[in-house]
Amino acid sequence: MTAYALAHLRKGPIHPDVLEYLARIQGTLAPFGGRFLVHGGAVDVLEGDWPGDLVIVQFPDLTKAHGWYHSGEYQKIKPLRTRHLTGELILVQGVEDRHDSSRLAAELHRADAAG
Repeated sequence: MTAYALAHLRKGPIHPDVLEYLARIQGTLAPFGGRFLVHGGAVDVLEGDWPGDLVIVQFPDLTKAHGWYHSGEYQKIKPLRTRHLTGELILVQGVEDRHDSSRLAAELHRADAAG
């Protein structure tokens, strides 16, 4: 099942290390089937606060996503980003094509009623 790496990065000054990170990250994604879906860009905040940028990378599955993050090649360049930009990064599994939130609600309701 498809998985995603999501990063919420706070804006900071453009540092040469960050530029090097940007130049090198693509090469770390390719061996794991990763591709950018969102990489910065305008954010239209409808609720709450959203300081910073959003990055979303798609992977074939959660195993590949973990493989990328823990790979030696990514770990080599990660400090180029983390020394200069703060934020959060998570890996999350996607849903099946047939996912239906109303069906999920009904299942949760039945489980809750069963006690």
